[in-house]
Parts: sequence; C-alpha cells; structure tokens
Amino acid sequence: MSDDLSPVVAAAAQWLARAYPAVGGVFAATLSEVQARQAATVAAWLRYPTSTDAALLDLLGPGGSDRLDGLGGADPAERPHEDHGWRTWVDEVVVSWAACLLSDPDLAAAAVAALAHSAHARGYEGGFARLTRPSERDVAAAALLRHPDLLAPVADLHRAELVALLEAGPDVRDAPEPDADSADAA
Repeated sequence: MSDDLSPVVAAAAQWLARAYPAVGGVFAATLSEVQARQAATVAAWLRYPTSTDAALLDLLGPGGSDRLDGLGGADPAERPHEDHGWRTWVDEVVVSWAACLLSDPDLAAAAVAALAHSAHARGYEGGFARLTRPSERDVAAAALLRHPDLLAPVADLHRAELVALLEAGPDVRDAPEPDADSADAA
C-alpha cells in the first residue's frame, strides 16, 4: 500500500502559497512556502494517519480545489490549463486544517505533539519549527499566510473537526499498522 502523501502535501502547500502570497521577494517566498508545506504535512498526517488511509486517498483522490478557489473569488474556468493537474490533488480538509495551524500557534503545537508517536513521524528527522515557533523573519515573510482574519474563510471550513480530533487525544494516529502476516493469520 502507498503511504506517500507528497502529492497532497505539495498541492495543499502550493494552493496556500498562491492564495496567500509572500511579502518581500524570493527569499520571503521560500520561507512562506516552507511554512505552508510544514502546515500541509502536519494536516495531511492527521487527516490520513495510516497507510490504509493513504492508499484509499490514492485510489479515490482528494477532490480538488474548486470549492477553495470559489472562496477566494476565482472562477475555475479562468484558471490556466497547466494548473489543472496539481489542483486535482488539493484536499480541502488538508488545506483547511493547514490554514488553522498557520493561524493558531497553540493549535499547531498541539497538532505536532499529537503526531509525535504516529506512524508518519517514525523515522522523520525533519522538524516543524517554522510552523510552531516561527522567527520574526518567518512571520514577516508569511504575513498573509498567517493572518487569522484572511485565513478564516478557509480555516473555518473544517476547524471543528480538527479541534475535535486533537481533543480526542491519541487514537488511530498512534496505532501501529497491522502487518500483512498478522492479517493473514487472523
């Protein structure tokens, strides 16, 4: 089974970076994109906690960006044709949860902590400091991307589900994946 969420993470980060562009040039754009990617990664790991979830996503697809684009006032018919491919990999819930994390540092810290022992985090040596403890330079570069009022229409779409998931505490996120041999024996 596939547990590669990178297409969904990349599409969510790209959607966020385009909808809330960086302020201050190429370096700022890079800092902003890193923050969007970290938020999208945490959101995707929470949304698809097991390899089975990721495989189902792979099979069914995430749904695309049409509703999110509509919130921003964009007409899907007016998008450049070359945008169609990556936009099909946008998962509305992942983008909404990422927006929640970007606009609320306490929620971001709780989300990262909830993933500490998850299957996704095992062996992951990266950190999420730009998401949970952004520097002044990070915040300045991503001023639009982290602005709670600007993010509210997107973040509020699925905020309640994220908060409920984090309040529920460790659950399937921490459960080990069954291995094929164990499943066959049962």
